[in-house]
Amino acid sequence: MNIDLTDRDLRQREIIPPEKLARIHALVIGVGAVGRQVALQLAATGVAEMSLVDDDVVDVVNLGPQAYSPQDLGQQKVQATHRLCVYLNPAIVIHTCGERFRRSSAQSLICLTQIQRQLAVFACVDSISTRAIVWQVVKDRADFFADARMNAEIVRVLSSDCPSSDTHYTATLFAQAEAHVGACTARSTVYTAAIAAGLMMTQFTRWLRGIPTDHDLLLNLLSAEMTVR
Repeated sequence: MNIDLTDRDLRQREIIPPEKLARIHALVIGVGAVGRQVALQLAATGVAEMSLVDDDVVDVVNLGPQAYSPQDLGQQKVQATHRLCVYLNPAIVIHTCGERFRRSSAQSLICLTQIQRQLAVFACVDSISTRAIVWQVVKDRADFFADARMNAEIVRVLSSDCPSSDTHYTATLFAQAEAHVGACTARSTVYTAAIAAGLMMTQFTRWLRGIPTDHDLLLNLLSAEMTVR
């Protein structure tokens, strides 16, 4: 049965301009707790093209905090996320890269599209060292960049509406030894991940509308405090 999906975005058009969204290629690096939520929200929102990068497979410990299903166990996370994104939005074009983020793989994914699109990068990785590599590769190519850092119920979201000239984000790439104790994969919940993804999406849609982004947000869910740095 053919269903007319023309108005699937009707209630968001005044907030998210469809003509600008149609020109976006979203690159989501890491589809764990936060990245999976970002990918699903991008697909539901109606982004035209998306690339997913992650070398991990779905394990039992991923079911609760990352919202994978038992049917996904043993599958690559990029494939399981790809399947659900297409289910949400059949028109989306998705490329998957089931390997660890590398400079070479990223460059090929960025160049995949045959249509001139703006590149929006969502860094959803676990380590500062990987973030540094991501930033080095994409900062001169990306039109928008967002990074989420999560530990338990504390979320930090950094964004840039002009990555090529951004100096604030570079300053946050401190040595790995200085990172907050505990990997975000060790202490995470699906609701914190969904909020982190929502904050990234908020900055993304602000950029689409030409509204300046908040470059550094810190949210503590337990104490109900948000700081804009």
